[in-house]
Amino acid sequence: MAVDFKVIIVGCGMMGAAAARHLSGMIDGVCVIGSSEPVERKTHHGVFASHYDEARITRTFDDNIVWGTFAARSLDRYAEIEAKSGISFYTEAGCLFAGPTAVPGQGYLGRALELSARFKLDVETLDASALRDRFPQFSLNPKFSGYYEKRRAGHINPRALVRAQAKLAAAGGATLVDATVTSVRDEGDHVAVSAGGRTYTAEKVLVSAGGFSNFNALLPAPVDIRVAARTVAFFELGDREMALFGDMPSTIVFGDRDEDHVYILPPVRYPDGKIYLKLGGDLEARSFATLDDAGAWFRSDGDIAERNQLAAVAVQAMPGLSGCPVTSAPCVATFTATSYPYAGFTDSPRIAVLTGGNFVAAKSSDELGRLGAVLMTQGWLGEEDFGRELTPVFL
Repeated sequence: MAVDFKVIIVGCGMMGAAAARHLSGMIDGVCVIGSSEPVERKTHHGVFASHYDEARITRTFDDNIVWGTFAARSLDRYAEIEAKSGISFYTEAGCLFAGPTAVPGQGYLGRALELSARFKLDVETLDASALRDRFPQFSLNPKFSGYYEKRRAGHINPRALVRAQAKLAAAGGATLVDATVTSVRDEGDHVAVSAGGRTYTAEKVLVSAGGFSNFNALLPAPVDIRVAARTVAFFELGDREMALFGDMPSTIVFGDRDEDHVYILPPVRYPDGKIYLKLGGDLEARSFATLDDAGAWFRSDGDIAERNQLAAVAVQAMPGLSGCPVTSAPCVATFTATSYPYAGFTDSPRIAVLTGGNFVAAKSSDELGRLGAVLMTQGWLGEEDFGRELTPVFL
């Protein structure tokens, strides 16, 4: 039968919008259907996304070749996306890792150092004394060392990046539909997608709905993911604090164990006109299995105990933050069974999935979108694109 589109992408978040941009440059007949950010988060009943924010860390320094490759490929295209869209989203503020002195090949920092040599990254190693001198805004463990990636690192504005991707997708001929998809059905010779009271048809569908991919009957069978709660804390900065922290890099501070870490974003101006320094961690154990539970979390202010713990860690590491007003917000992280994103077809040859950021994918979203586009046109991902590692696991 005649269909409305060759490919429909479900979800216009960081991966979905990127997939739409790449795919619109490969084929005609592309449509992306996704809900825009709600005006009033606390009264919205529906789907959400975790890119409703102004800052995410970007860098190539990583302990995993797959994630490091995805980040590097994405970084290679930032300037082109900004230039063609006219939307700025990348700030090259640098990225600092701090923690116990790395032993090559051991632990996150040790593995990352080995990979940085393979990628030929410009990463400066700072002993404890140099770390204190170079970054006096921090008060860290006096035995900690630093690993500083000055170039091709910093932070991106996820809202702005999604806007840029969507704008370029539309310029490439893609149709953008602002609606929530409520079902995806394989009809044998086409796929039917219900959204906003209408049904759209396509030859193929790519479901890229992040932590909401298992909700609203989007997939023939659910993918094996854990949708985990995350709380982020915001310190509101004034002129005094900006003098201390205004030129700091994006920062990740490890504890004695790899899992004991926090990430810190430099000061960024938010839509309310105020400047905030943001930090978060990987401590929250709560997860969600239903749309209602995930929605209730997004309407909250996150976990107050988690916020207080993050605030205490922040003031200890950055004493100049003491006395700043502290607020918090909710986020979710989508973890896969493989610790890699999923990019592959379901048991239907017409419905594929692209999801699973594993709390680190914002910086790599453009490359992940490209892989989704390749999947839709080629039907599979090769070894050079880590197709085996990205194979989805279904329940």
